[in-house]
Amino acid sequence: MASKYASVQDYLDSLPEDRRVAIEAVREVILRNLPKGFEEGIQYNMIGYYVPHSIYPDGYHCDPKEPVPFISLASQKSHMAVYMFCIYASEELTNWFIEEYKKSGKKMDMGKSCVRFKKLENLPLELVGEAVGKISLEEFVAMYEEQIPPSKRKKK
Repeated sequence: MASKYASVQDYLDSLPEDRRVAIEAVREVILRNLPKGFEEGIQYNMIGYYVPHSIYPDGYHCDPKEPVPFISLASQKSHMAVYMFCIYASEELTNWFIEEYKKSGKKMDMGKSCVRFKKLENLPLELVGEAVGKISLEEFVAMYEEQIPPSKRKKK
């Protein structure tokens, strides 16, 4: 599926001012904490941070033309969201994130990997940054490969 956004800046420019300010703030935290090797771009019509094909040529098992997603950031119809693939594949990381989120005192609205928020002050930015920086590219790829269904694994 071709994106309707040519770049991250194009995506940001398409947002209403209040959402743009919030998304830019979360983006800044992600970029400040993003481990070396991941790339930023548009993926699935949102801002994505992913394992580039130059590092992991097999791509995402659901769609090998796409790089493996690490974290994504989006403005949806009724909320904004951070898609935390970086913790999703690890029960230990997911549990850590949920516990730390509770300690923040902010109300959590979370799906399997999606953290939804309506206002920036509802999202513990420091915790998002900490989660992003908790796993290196190499550790993430290893964790990702463990989660690929056997029928989707490449023969080595």
